[in-house]
Amino acid sequence: MMLRIPPKRPPGMSLEDRDEGRGSAPLVWRHYHQAALDAAYDQSHYAPNQADTKARRILMSKIALDRPGSPDVFAYGTGASECFDLYRSGGSNRPLVVYVHGGAWRNGAARDFAFLAEMFVDAGAHFAALDFDQIDACEGSLFPMVDQVRRALAHLSSQASAYGVDPSRIYVIGHSSGAHLAGCLVTTDWAATFGLSPNLLRGALLCSGMYDLEPVRLSARSRYVAFTDAMEHELSPQRHIRHVACPLVLAHGTLETPEFQRQALDFAAALADAKKPAELIVATGFNHFEILETLASPYGLLGRAALRLTGLARA
Repeated sequence: MMLRIPPKRPPGMSLEDRDEGRGSAPLVWRHYHQAALDAAYDQSHYAPNQADTKARRILMSKIALDRPGSPDVFAYGTGASECFDLYRSGGSNRPLVVYVHGGAWRNGAARDFAFLAEMFVDAGAHFAALDFDQIDACEGSLFPMVDQVRRALAHLSSQASAYGVDPSRIYVIGHSSGAHLAGCLVTTDWAATFGLSPNLLRGALLCSGMYDLEPVRLSARSRYVAFTDAMEHELSPQRHIRHVACPLVLAHGTLETPEFQRQALDFAAALADAKKPAELIVATGFNHFEILETLASPYGLLGRAALRLTGLARA
């Protein structure tokens, strides 16, 4: 896949214009004062329909569970949250799509995203939605959450045949903070950490994520994430691109916060500089929550991209 990088500032989006009150307070990161940086990492400032999209997502997931049926639930560890919902397409040796949900690292559950499973099941893939601890249960540390999703993927890879999965066709998709966690998956040294093939993943789609934690650490998110130098460095996917061993699809909406747009653009540029296979999708007119809904349909922007990535798109 070829990397397509739009201008650094998407049409109609001026980062300076978004930074209201610039010059009236000290800058804390680049051209941002504290209030503007906090807003740039708070979706409610840029997505006034956040509550509506959440209600729609929950409703669609309830409806979806009536069609493919309730998933099987399996454990990947001994913790109460260390499990995943598995929606099967039927048959064995099928591709597997692993979904890592978002929620600002603070909320969300695998079952809330059942509406995403049907498209992949209909296309012939199994779909696994991961559960994991939230940041409050981890005493503010992202390390346990990253460890959990890594162990979940390692489990699914090493036990692929037991789940009817082709181990050479495992893909990961993440949105928002889930895209950050999925970014940590694609930059994991699988051989050194788990003794697994570095080519464990066949591809990944990361939507609306955070790939360098420096500005996130300086934002209001530090009120509930106990950032450290080690956490910032080790869990910033953009700093570990050397471990990327599969094609990536990155995406963001033009109505997202300026920082979520910039994070995708900078990660895409860094991948291009490292000559890693990647594609960048810019979703015109979509905000942070609306863009996820396009993943549920084979005709949606992300749905089409995911089916192409997994080789399941119809001719």
